[in-house]
Amino acid sequence: MPRPKGTGSIYHQKGSAVWWVKYYRNGKPYRESTHKTNEKEAQDFLTRRMGEIVTGNFYGPKSERVRIDELADDLLRDYRINGKRSLDDLEARWKLHLKPFFGDLKAIDVSSDLIARYVDKRQDQKAKNATINRELAALKRMFHLGYRTTPPKVNRIPAFPRLAEDNIRKGFLEDSQYEKLFGRCSENWFRAIVEVGRTYGWRVSELLSMRVSQIDLLSRTIRLEPGTTKNRDGREVTMTKRVHELLKLCVFGKTADEFVFTRSNGQPVRDFRGTWAKACEKAGVPGLLFHDLRRTAARNLRRAGVAEGVIMKIGS
Repeated sequence: MPRPKGTGSIYHQKGSAVWWVKYYRNGKPYRESTHKTNEKEAQDFLTRRMGEIVTGNFYGPKSERVRIDELADDLLRDYRINGKRSLDDLEARWKLHLKPFFGDLKAIDVSSDLIARYVDKRQDQKAKNATINRELAALKRMFHLGYRTTPPKVNRIPAFPRLAEDNIRKGFLEDSQYEKLFGRCSENWFRAIVEVGRTYGWRVSELLSMRVSQIDLLSRTIRLEPGTTKNRDGREVTMTKRVHELLKLCVFGKTADEFVFTRSNGQPVRDFRGTWAKACEKAGVPGLLFHDLRRTAARNLRRAGVAEGVIMKIGS
């Protein structure tokens, strides 16, 4: 007896025991394997597909084949296209932690239970909750981007937990510690970058990308161009006497397009974590982060009577 029109059909392909289904959506035919040899299970598969079409939850068999590594590639591409400064951070989180666990999985197989198992694994590895939250946020962004594509690559976004963060740093560089640290800075570029960081609370990426053209020694100002900061806004500050003296040495003899912070061989400073760690160790403040200077700068400006709104604009 023929099946009623609009209910689809199940059939065998020649030489195969696996059932296939055929159905229509908006006049377009779809054929796909059920991966089932049991007729009842194949019929249930077809019924589920027809239900998805009726309820508007049908995205097609292609979306069920999308893997997490494809979603990750899309997100990394989006970061590159939009010039996101956190691209390197995203790549590291993906390659070191998310990819080994989720990379080979289909997006449809990622469930809240699987995410919870990832959290368990990372906590067993002694990762802090704040770190795990950042990793899960990256995975969640992958799903959201896939959901917004045309046609959608995923038809649902799993629930993501938000872990309590109890490891928020509260470190400051006290004046006595600063004098010890400053005294250990052998190279002028390092002394200058520490002083600017402590005074204005600017991020490492903002400092390392600074060009000579942004320094005006006559008006004693430093300018961060729009689009070069995390929030994409420009900023301009007045130099203190100490900042002026140190930056004057950094830019001496350089052209406007050259980097402000360069090593003795003339190469731009790209990374100074090793130098920072050694200086902190010698100064008796091991474990101090350069990021702690942002907190220190805000506190010092507050103590100097600078308005909270101005502090936020300087260091945002």
